[in-house]
Amino acid sequence: MYIRYRNLESETMATLKIPSPLRTYTAGEAVVEVEGATVAQAMESLVAQHPDLRQHLFNGHGELRPFVNLYLNNEDIRHLDKLATPIQQDDRLMIVPSIAGGISQVDHSAIRVNQAMIIGLSMIAFVLDLPWLVALVAFVMVAGTILKVPGFGFVYRIVLKPLNLVKPVILDDNPEPHRFAQGFGAVVLTIGAVALVIGTGLLGWGLVWLVIALAALNLFVGFCVGCAVYYWLARLEIPGFVKSPPQETFPGMRPKAKV
Repeated sequence: MYIRYRNLESETMATLKIPSPLRTYTAGEAVVEVEGATVAQAMESLVAQHPDLRQHLFNGHGELRPFVNLYLNNEDIRHLDKLATPIQQDDRLMIVPSIAGGISQVDHSAIRVNQAMIIGLSMIAFVLDLPWLVALVAFVMVAGTILKVPGFGFVYRIVLKPLNLVKPVILDDNPEPHRFAQGFGAVVLTIGAVALVIGTGLLGWGLVWLVIALAALNLFVGFCVGCAVYYWLARLEIPGFVKSPPQETFPGMRPKAKV
């Protein structure tokens, strides 16, 4: 679903393209004109014109439902200012509805930058014998897992992407397995940091190199071990593991870009 905007004197108008699954609730309309200076105002304008859409996009508290993903210029608004994100002329807003177990979209550039930072900083920590740096990397990974974003994604979002040093690579994929993989790596790295602090260097650096190896496998080969474990647990119907691999993708492998 795409929105393109043109500025009028005191308001920002938008034309919103409705995806096929939601056209049932817009009387078959493929394009709807909306207005607003923020994502929230644009969405409110949409549901004001087509009230039946509200229950499918928002919960009773006016929050976007968990399975509704909004992207502004290929950037998940959850990584920006969420519904308060301002809209500028010629911006593109994309709404990706999905159902439980369905496929969303993931910017793999953010994930790969995250992996590169983990590898680089962990290797620096090993070479210079800096256990505190290992602890710092583990902390960032834990924080990212809690916030449901790549821990070092801010480097991509604030520096590399704006400077066009790294371009977005948006693929049909599930974010949950990647968060699980990052959380697993964070636990391993945290144990390694503790081992280093208490003087068990062999164990500590061994765990650090395990994380480096797993991140490198993902970065350079495209295989995410943690993601594969997530899908394996989903096949065993373990509670909380509900996603299936993208179509025609081996569990754990990076999905192929659509041509």
